[in-house]
Amino acid sequence: MKKTIQNITIELIKGDIASQKDMDAVINAANQALQPGGGVAGALHEKAGEKLEEACRPLAPIRPGEAVITKGFNLPNDYVIHVLGPVYGTNKPEALLLRKSYVNALNVAEQQGLKSIAFPALSTGAFNYPLEEAADVAMKAICDKLCALSNVKHIRFVLYDQISLDIHETALRRLTK
Repeated sequence: MKKTIQNITIELIKGDIASQKDMDAVINAANQALQPGGGVAGALHEKAGEKLEEACRPLAPIRPGEAVITKGFNLPNDYVIHVLGPVYGTNKPEALLLRKSYVNALNVAEQQGLKSIAFPALSTGAFNYPLEEAADVAMKAICDKLCALSNVKHIRFVLYDQISLDIHETALRRLTK
């Protein structure tokens, strides 16, 4: 699914976040220590190589909602924006922190002059954020931020499976009727 709003393309696909060759940056669903782990962080660190872990060390730890940037190293992207989403039920208020995660990632991309970025569904894996709620927060945060973007022109959500894709498409449709 693709929608253009205020001259910015929002695209939702099913795929592998570590294989987005046409994006300037990918968003890492990072842990506090910015270290390799499972899920998105594991996939990105594995493909980027050990230099990504080295570049992350001086930037850690980060707090929920915070975003930092490194080079992409062996990834097909110039940059990785590392974002710590909230752990559902632990980091409160969850919705505000998740919204800040998306907004701060966009702010970093904008400050870096990036034109295209790819997001995973932040906090929905090991951090247990309910998928429907997370999709609603994500789409609202992105749509609310569009008017403040001058560099970023393409925002892609790379979803792990068809259920996640369907839920995110529904959330975007609700906001853009």
